[in-house]
Amino acid sequence: MNVPLGLSRREFAKYLLAGPAVSLSALEGLNAGIYQKVTALNQKYLEDEAPDGPFWEEIRGLYDFEDRFIMMNNGTLGPMPKPVFNTLARYFRVQMTNPFDSYNYLPTFREAVRAKLAAFVNASPDEVALTSNTTEGLNFVINGLDLKDGDEVLTSNFEHPGHLGPWKLKEKRTGVRLKQVDLPITPRSVDEIVGAFAAAITPRTRMISVSHTVFITGLIAPLKELSRLARDKGLLIMADSAHGIGMLDLDMKALGMDFFASSPYKWLGAPTGIGLLYVRKEALDKVWPTVVSSGWETVQRAAKLDPSGQRSDAMLFALDEALNFNNRIGKSRIERRIKALSARLKQELGKISGAKVHTPSDPYLSAGLTAFSMAGVEPEKLVNYLREKYNLVIRTMGNREAGTYGVRVSTPIYISTKEIDMVVEGVRTLLGHRT
Repeated sequence: MNVPLGLSRREFAKYLLAGPAVSLSALEGLNAGIYQKVTALNQKYLEDEAPDGPFWEEIRGLYDFEDRFIMMNNGTLGPMPKPVFNTLARYFRVQMTNPFDSYNYLPTFREAVRAKLAAFVNASPDEVALTSNTTEGLNFVINGLDLKDGDEVLTSNFEHPGHLGPWKLKEKRTGVRLKQVDLPITPRSVDEIVGAFAAAITPRTRMISVSHTVFITGLIAPLKELSRLARDKGLLIMADSAHGIGMLDLDMKALGMDFFASSPYKWLGAPTGIGLLYVRKEALDKVWPTVVSSGWETVQRAAKLDPSGQRSDAMLFALDEALNFNNRIGKSRIERRIKALSARLKQELGKISGAKVHTPSDPYLSAGLTAFSMAGVEPEKLVNYLREKYNLVIRTMGNREAGTYGVRVSTPIYISTKEIDMVVEGVRTLLGHRT
């Protein structure tokens, strides 16, 4: 192969990766065309706060769903927009066409992606670890903390098994004591939540470990206020924010967390298999790495927690593209739309007798997950009704004994009030109301 002279490192990388089927230049041209359209629409409709309109209709067109399929369960798994899938497919192809680049070139962009991800959540690149998912990130922190027999960790009654499981293992191995703080199903204020945690703190308490985006009820925990409490009491604090990235305009410096784990494949549009773990610089020396290879002793940043060994770098390139996609639209604009759609759903459900919304109405305490139940109607009936009539996907959620059993609906950026109305119609029909 004759290599053209005078190429920059990035240009040389493009030259190496140019394949006969889908070249890198073709990929960039394809994605650039998409982004030009998004940018133009964003400028035109920048001040438009309505949840529907031409801008969001165009955004919906960047998702390639099957005919009439409607995904409203991002809480489990979200779709990749077209530019992200284009990128993922292109870089997966490298291992087939030129494996040399898979280990020689692709990994060189890891630090660039780490930096972009850090900027997206207002953190330093030294505070970001690249994991596989939220559960892995939580495990890395929990396994690596030097907590001892009798130390207390405060959690809530709404934690995900992926968060509680590693703590229960730690409890068995080291004698750490988990202490559950019971919150109401639908808290009405920040003080109600922070006060419950404050009242549970004892001289043995060492840490607060709490769900940020509560998967059962849709509550958004007030992390800023909880981290202030933790700092005042000399405690560490960690957030399970599986749904946070891509749903909320995150700012690690403002939130003040020591540890924060999230899954970009739910709301951000990244592929499964890539995750974010934030570790505040001042807390890094409190965590031992769990999976190591050579050189781990010398790494003095959150990258020491990255899983070791060869991994799929195509995932990193796709994450990079997902960040590009969200940045083009605007993080704050995405959060506003998601909250506007969920507010409409909660408002309409509130008009239906027999429908009980479990999610707080306060937009500071809620976002893209809305959970509710229906008097005398099994949640599965609504799940099946919406899938059969509209090809619309939601899911059941919660615990019957705890009073949280119902359905959970996601309101991502690619849906509209039309889909909200489909859900409301299903609820009204099953509860016997006239539409």
